[in-house]
Amino acid sequence: MQVAVIVFRLAIACWLGGVALFTTTLTPTLFKAFSRDVAGGIVGALFPGYFRWGLACGTVALICLALSRGRHAVASAVIIAVMLAITSIQAFVIEPRAAELKKAIPSFETTPPDHPLRAQFRKLHGISAAGNLAVLGGGVVLVVLF
Repeated sequence: MQVAVIVFRLAIACWLGGVALFTTTLTPTLFKAFSRDVAGGIVGALFPGYFRWGLACGTVALICLALSRGRHAVASAVIIAVMLAITSIQAFVIEPRAAELKKAIPSFETTPPDHPLRAQFRKLHGISAAGNLAVLGGGVVLVVLF
């Protein structure tokens, strides 16, 4: 069971670290270094792998938690389940819709901000950003709990 606890902690650390790095460092750096369209294209290309990473880490963590039955197991399982649900919605609902909208918008630099497609994209982006923050917060709570 000790191995399960170690793998659980590694899975949570890898998930939390990935979210933190992507959200606080990688994405802002890309948008500072490149045009909005280029940076958006790069981030869009990275999103499927980013979400798969979260889903894999969360699944491994949940399995290890079930095997180890560590302290705060029920609370941790609920938090992980919520984080996985958010990540799944981002991966299978929000990201594909946002990708389709991006294809329909010729350029984020030349298309007016009040254009209906940009408004739809902005809404999805806001929901996804809130989801990212929720997953980040859940990961922090898990690190403190376990």
